[in-house]
Amino acid sequence: MDASVIVAGAGPAGLMLAGELRLAGVDVIVVERLPRRTGESRGLGFTARTMEVFDQRGLLTRFGEVETSNQGHFGGVPVDFAVLEGAHQAAKSVPQSATEAVLEGWAADLGADIRRDHELLGIAEKDDAVEITVRGPQGEHLLRTEWLVGCDGGRSTVRKAAGFDFPGTPATMEMYLADLRGVDLAPRMIGETLPGGMVMVGPLPGGVTRIIVCERGTPPRRRTGPPAFSEVSDAWQRLTGTDISHAEPVWVSAFGDATRQVTQYRRGRVLLAGDAAHIHLPAGGQGMNASIQDSVNLGWKLAAVQRGTAPETLLDTYHGERHPVGSRLLLNTRAQGMLFLRGEEMQPLRDVLGELVAYPEVARHLAAMVSGLEIRYDVGTGSHPLLGMRMPPLALTRKGRATSTAELLHPARGLLLDLADNAELRRRSAGWTDRIDLVTAVPADPAPGSPLAGTTALLVRPDGYVAWAAPGSHHDLPMALERWFGPAR
Repeated sequence: MDASVIVAGAGPAGLMLAGELRLAGVDVIVVERLPRRTGESRGLGFTARTMEVFDQRGLLTRFGEVETSNQGHFGGVPVDFAVLEGAHQAAKSVPQSATEAVLEGWAADLGADIRRDHELLGIAEKDDAVEITVRGPQGEHLLRTEWLVGCDGGRSTVRKAAGFDFPGTPATMEMYLADLRGVDLAPRMIGETLPGGMVMVGPLPGGVTRIIVCERGTPPRRRTGPPAFSEVSDAWQRLTGTDISHAEPVWVSAFGDATRQVTQYRRGRVLLAGDAAHIHLPAGGQGMNASIQDSVNLGWKLAAVQRGTAPETLLDTYHGERHPVGSRLLLNTRAQGMLFLRGEEMQPLRDVLGELVAYPEVARHLAAMVSGLEIRYDVGTGSHPLLGMRMPPLALTRKGRATSTAELLHPARGLLLDLADNAELRRRSAGWTDRIDLVTAVPADPAPGSPLAGTTALLVRPDGYVAWAAPGSHHDLPMALERWFGPAR
């Protein structure tokens, strides 16, 4: 085998997956068609959940100082994300190029073999391997791997070559995106609905301004390259009456509102993550964030199966958990598109939704949906409020030293958090110490309102989701350990 896992695509999903696999000790090759990173801004910023994911891997410091905010929207209707108590604020205006640079540096530091200028041409599945044909600087050659993961975007070669079904709805319109220099436009951070469409304006680092232009009635086109900037500036002038043709375009792109999702996230030894598995309108900046979280869900499971510590059925939970998340993502982006991009007939609905978000319960529901904090996986029945939910970032004290739930997840191993200094937990988890860390700690904030109030122990998966809690789980600890980490040794 050339590598235990080959990842196609060096975007955020592929690089995050490569880092996760290397943390688990799995050798991985990333093949990427492009010879270098594009430097294009693309997806901007991180949701609260992605901030938590990066915090759980110790990655936030690599980004340096980033602007954060609790101000968000749902389809252009302002929503105050501060209603999500105890959560990170979302990061704003971090270009995808910066995210890719951080993730590539992290994955490479961990030992991932990242091969740029290597285009995947085709695949052949064998009983115990996948052979992929790659064209690189030295010509065409074969690579063999136990597992292939397609993280190669909305036009995924892996998805097509492996025969994944990709149903959904085609694009009904075309929209423009441009990063500009030399233009002074008032910010329209959550977008502005106009008689002919919608426009959005936001500042980027380095004196660059991002604009998005949606002119209703613009039919989708099959383009082989980006649109001319004159198309963008003409549409902007028709909608706003402002001439921006003098601006310097840094990057221009066109996109549509197509919505599709594969019916399976895994076929045999081939899996998909990120945009290869789901495409949608980029509403609320959720696409890159969902893609990164696909990879974090998949990485530890694929590593456990490849190392032989868990049965292959563990990989079935990747589809079982992330396909519903992708479906819900498509649902909310389609809803936002209707609010954002339709005409005056939608104004009554916008007005009603604007009234509803004044209620904290409604704001909390929408904010959690867009930020990824509402996700609850099926980890078994029980009454504990964190069961199946993500482990929130909480301060702890361990052996007199300050730590946190996020810091304890840096190694990407299972975490059995003993909050009551219970010696029995060590005996009951003894067969899994090669895969989990047993940590005794106490909450730094023991107040009755703390999420850990009354909790004596938690089992947290490497992706940061609570798989068992005491009291509150209706199954015992060894059963939970075997389900998520394989048989005891």
